[in-house]
Amino acid sequence: MPLPTIKRVLLKLSGEVLMGNQQYGIDPEFVSELAKEVKAAKETGLEICLVIGGGNIFRGMAGAAKGMDRAQADYMGMLATVMNALAMQNALEQCGVPTRVQSAIEMDKVCEPVIRRRAERHLEKGRVVIFAAGVGAPYFTTDSGAALRAAEMKCDALFKGTSVDGVYDSDPKHNPDAVRFDTVTYDRVLADNLKVMDASAVALCRDNKIPIVVFSIREKGNLARVLAGEGVQTIVQDS
Repeated sequence: MPLPTIKRVLLKLSGEVLMGNQQYGIDPEFVSELAKEVKAAKETGLEICLVIGGGNIFRGMAGAAKGMDRAQADYMGMLATVMNALAMQNALEQCGVPTRVQSAIEMDKVCEPVIRRRAERHLEKGRVVIFAAGVGAPYFTTDSGAALRAAEMKCDALFKGTSVDGVYDSDPKHNPDAVRFDTVTYDRVLADNLKVMDASAVALCRDNKIPIVVFSIREKGNLARVLAGEGVQTIVQDS
C-alpha cells in the first residue's frame, strides 16, 4: 500500500547520525551534508519539520542505568537535543534555508518556545522548523516527541532516518539472515517488538494514522529518493 500524497513531513533523526564517523559529539561536515539533503527535499515543495535525538551527546536511559536519577538524566538528554537542533539550524541557514528552533523547555535567549500556531506559520512561510527538548518532560523519548509533533502539526508522514535501511524481523547487525519488510502494520511492530520506535510513539502514530517511513539516512541522496517514493525503505501503516 503506497503512501498518500505528501505535503508536510516530520523527519526524525537520531543524535548518533550527527556524529558522522566520530565516536561522539557533532561532526560539522556530516551535519552540513545532512542539511544539503534537507534543502534538496524542501526544494521539491515539501514543508519540513525536524526532530533530532541527543544520543551523540547524552542519553538519559544510559545515564539512569549508571545510577543517575532518571528524570535528571532525561533533562540532560533534552538539553543535548537543543544543542543538536542549533547545530542543524546553523548548517541549514548556511545553505540558505531559513530555519527556526522551537524548544519544549523554554530558553528564549537561544530559541523559541513550542507554539503550534507559530510553527505552522513558519512552515507556511517556507521555513524549516526544528522541534527540540522532546515533549518537555522526563520518561519520554525523542521518538515520542517526534510522534507528538507530527500529530500536532498534522504531518502526512513521519520519516525516521537511521543507520539501517528499514525494519527487519530481527536485528540485521547480529543476524545476517534477517528479513526486511517493505510494509508492516503498527500492530505487528508493537506485538513483535520490532524496535522501530518506542511503543508509545508507534501507538500515537497509529491512533492518528500517520505512516512511519524507516530508511537509512547515511546513504547520500537517500532522503530525496525516499521522499520521492523510491529507494529502500519500510513503511509502517495500517494494512
